[in-house]
Amino acid sequence: MKKIKNYYIYQMNSFTINAISLVLLILLIIFATITTPYLLSESLISIANMNLLLFFILFFAYLILHEILHSIAYVIYGGKYNKIVYGMSLEKGILYCLCKQNVTRRNILHSLMYPLFFIGIVTYIISIIFNLPLLFALSIFNLIGCGGDIIMFIFISKLDKDIMFTELDDEMSFSIYTDKDISKNNHFGLKYLGVKNNIERNDLEKIRISKASKIIILVLLILCIITLFI
Repeated sequence: MKKIKNYYIYQMNSFTINAISLVLLILLIIFATITTPYLLSESLISIANMNLLLFFILFFAYLILHEILHSIAYVIYGGKYNKIVYGMSLEKGILYCLCKQNVTRRNILHSLMYPLFFIGIVTYIISIIFNLPLLFALSIFNLIGCGGDIIMFIFISKLDKDIMFTELDDEMSFSIYTDKDISKNNHFGLKYLGVKNNIERNDLEKIRISKASKIIILVLLILCIITLFI
């Protein structure tokens, strides 16, 4: 008898993600203080001496690159680009990349790790080798922003290889498509919301930005511009 597959829906806890980010920041600062104190101090000096608007642009570009790397991995491992949505909810402290189709476990695991590896670990090592304080700082910012990715990676890596993954309209939720009952597979930082035999994927704009995000960006830009005249 053929087993019936269902969508098991989980939601990430933003408080837990932010807590993990804070812990990662503390650990990375301690690690940098022990291993490369000179580069840590130079990166802080570099940021302090940099024009605020320029740093804001570089920092924001790095965040966007983080999401682009997610989407690149999705496509490389079988996802369709027309099923990918980019978005921003700064009031929740996130930028995001959603893949609105079922993808394999291998696909999502690679997608979750691409930003952490390529513009976190690799760039961190490069910044140390070539003494690049700004890249060092950006790498740390990216690493502490991978809290949600790490939570999902640990959870999904424990599941069977034949599961399928898909993201929902809510940028904080995702579902696992499987014929096994994983409703008891709770994990730190994730809340189990229930099971459905089908899910709706509403058509969304390629890029969606919340109203609050637009206001926050406008305020930050105004503050940056003001600093030019102080």
